[in-house]
Amino acid sequence: MSHRRLPFLPLAVLLAAAGCSATDAARPVAVPAPPAEEKALCLALHKALPASVAGESRRDPEPRSELTAGWGDAAIVLRCGVPRPAGLQSTQADGVEVNGVNWFSEELEDGARFTTTYRRTYVEVTLSDRFTDMGPLTELAGPVARTVPPRFTRTP
Repeated sequence: MSHRRLPFLPLAVLLAAAGCSATDAARPVAVPAPPAEEKALCLALHKALPASVAGESRRDPEPRSELTAGWGDAAIVLRCGVPRPAGLQSTQADGVEVNGVNWFSEELEDGARFTTTYRRTYVEVTLSDRFTDMGPLTELAGPVARTVPPRFTRTP
């Protein structure tokens, strides 16, 4: 009986290893196509982004672009220059302010998506369901605030 089980053991190990590598690979992310002025803001943001967020190391998604960034195994994905979210027009839209940056929030099946509001370009951050709070936004708000100015300035 042991002769029958031996050939299956290496196959099971190979399948398990293949499954792990597939989940470890960065998922493809759609690259936004903002106008030139917004793209310039996104390039400045890209240079200001941290090497790690919420304990996750920088691991940019495919295809590589200065308009996208990622940390962990697609646990945190940032896209800059995205279109205005359709749900933002709803009277029931949820929002949150984190370190001076306003975010429109949307629940997803496998996490949450936050998109900046009142900025000269929209910056979107998707968090996997591993995050139960908005902690990563606290680390990303600073670079956003420094590189993507408000859409409107307040007058005293």
